[in-house]
Amino acid sequence: MSILSYSYCLLGESMNIPEQKMLYEKQALIFKALAHPLRIAIVDFLRDGPRCVCEITEYVESEQSNVSHHLSILINAGVLSCQKKGLNMIYKLKIPCAVKFFSCLCDCVKQVAKENQKLLKMI
Repeated sequence: MSILSYSYCLLGESMNIPEQKMLYEKQALIFKALAHPLRIAIVDFLRDGPRCVCEITEYVESEQSNVSHHLSILINAGVLSCQKKGLNMIYKLKIPCAVKFFSCLCDCVKQVAKENQKLLKMI
């Protein structure tokens, strides 16, 4: 069963081709937004709850302008939300399941590393 079929199975709906393409495009937008090491670090940092941009900047050890750019990408993709609190902008995960996704990716990286290790021993 494809991811798409699975997600619509959960919703109890079926889709036509244009709807499938629209969903694929939205999923690709989210993947693209998550496909950067700094943005992965931001999502990882926000798993424990909302944080201000100054805390995020310190955690990822990057310039605030760079961090703001990456936060904007994550917001536009629907991964994060933000709100102004006094003088600070507070960011939080809008889709906490992204943390589970990254946990799954870690398992994939470990598996690939094990397979590469076996391959190296064979050479």
